[in-house]
Amino acid sequence: AEDGRDEPLGLGRAGDRDGVLYVPETAGSGAPMLVFLHGATGTGRKHRRAVLAAADRHGVVLVAPDSRRPGTWDLIAEGRLGPDPAFLDRVLHHLAGGAGLDVDMSRLALGGVSDGASYALTLGLTNGDVFPTLIAFSPGFLAAPDLVGTPRVYVSHGTADTVLPIDACSRTFVPQLRALNYEVRYREFDGGHTVPPEVADDALAWWLTDR
Repeated sequence: AEDGRDEPLGLGRAGDRDGVLYVPETAGSGAPMLVFLHGATGTGRKHRRAVLAAADRHGVVLVAPDSRRPGTWDLIAEGRLGPDPAFLDRVLHHLAGGAGLDVDMSRLALGGVSDGASYALTLGLTNGDVFPTLIAFSPGFLAAPDLVGTPRVYVSHGTADTVLPIDACSRTFVPQLRALNYEVRYREFDGGHTVPPEVADDALAWWLTDR
């Protein structure tokens, strides 16, 4: 295991939005890596706390980039894919190229919370050859015009969510994913627009369990 790292990605321009890399002390050789996308008005550092304890427990390297604009991801703000996928590409190439990391890029997951969960599903389903697993906590929508690959998908949602109501969101598109023969683990919980610790732990444990 490494001594642990918690540092900026260092890929944004000076004073610009960037993101964080977190390597827990529990991460061993060939550790799994989770790219985690924040919700609206958030940052990688702020919203990664939803999965931080679970990453520690499971030895997961956590990469939490910032969206290019302060509000949210480009697809949600502008209705199109713009600069954010390009930045995510830079992040992945940087990390895959070394960055002093001992990770297994075949054990890669893309996840997120709220707007970040919607964005993770959209990017992940169109790049399923890159991301074998997708983790979406309280997503709002699914917009993937071109489906590539067959990633496994984890979705959780609170039954009392007033921000992104469950009936209009996860209960609508989870059945669609299953109808398309995606392997989906779907978990509802009593609560609102949040990620309970036991749900975060369940998601990472499911991801890291062999098929």
